[in-house]
This record gives sequence, C-alpha cells and structure tokens, in this order.
Amino acid sequence: MNTDLDFRPVRDADLPAICSFARSAEELYYLAPRARFPLDVEQLAASIAQRSDSSVVCRGEEVLAFANIYRREEGACWVGNVAVAAQARRQGVAGFLMQRMARLAAERHGARELRVSCFNRNTAGLLLYSRLGYTPFALEERLDDRQQPIMLIHLRLPLT
Repeated sequence: MNTDLDFRPVRDADLPAICSFARSAEELYYLAPRARFPLDVEQLAASIAQRSDSSVVCRGEEVLAFANIYRREEGACWVGNVAVAAQARRQGVAGFLMQRMARLAAERHGARELRVSCFNRNTAGLLLYSRLGYTPFALEERLDDRQQPIMLIHLRLPLT
C-alpha cells in the first residue's frame, strides 16, 4: 500500500506539473478530449473551473496524479481528467487516486456509485478500471482528434 502518498485539493502551483502528465496528443485526448496538445495551464484552469473536487495525489511535494468530478446525477458521481505522471505509472498511484475519489464522492456528495469513461484505445486505463472492479454499462461512439471512429466506454463501481 502507498502509505507515503497524500491526497488533497489541487492548488494553482500544481497546474504546471499536471500539464506535463500527457506526453503525446493521444494521451491528452484520453485525459481531456477537447484540449489542444500540449496542455497548458490556461486550458487546465478553464477545465477545472467547470468541474468540482479537483484533487491531486502527491508524494512529498511531487504531484503524481490528478482527477476531478465533472457530473453528479441520481446518486452517481462521474470522475474525469484522470491522469498520472509518467514516472508514477504502474505503482498503485492511480488506484490510490480512484479510491480517494470514491471516498470523496460518497462522503461529500452522497454518491452510491462512481462512474468513469474510458476510450477503447486506452488499454492501460481499461485494465486499471477492471482491476479496481469497474464494469462497463454503456458504449458511446465518438470521433477522435483525427475524425476516426473511437468508442467511449462508460464504467461504474458501486460504493458501499
């Protein structure tokens, strides 16, 4: 377990680090489909302003992961902008982030279910959500940044 990790609300000083998480246009598309690569502080701040509960995972002063809530409905919270720094991937940081987002959604918003959306080409994301117990419940056809068909898979996790 990652006992050296902290979870807290995002601060303005965290934004440059978060902007560096998406190392390619494809990674940025998974994180924020409407954003332009490379992600900059202005785009990220605008996205944060339209969402709630933007949060980071840190180890000491180093920002390692980011997520927020972009929709609340019928006892469910939708988590989006999920991103992990390249150097922190495959170390349990994303799982820690999603567990803390689930706790926040339940405690602050009374959520009984956490929902996420993940593009079919984002294998790492789909593997993560599957390992955490999320199950698909809907599919949405989209066009990617090159106007090619892509599938957005909506997943959910019941909260106890």
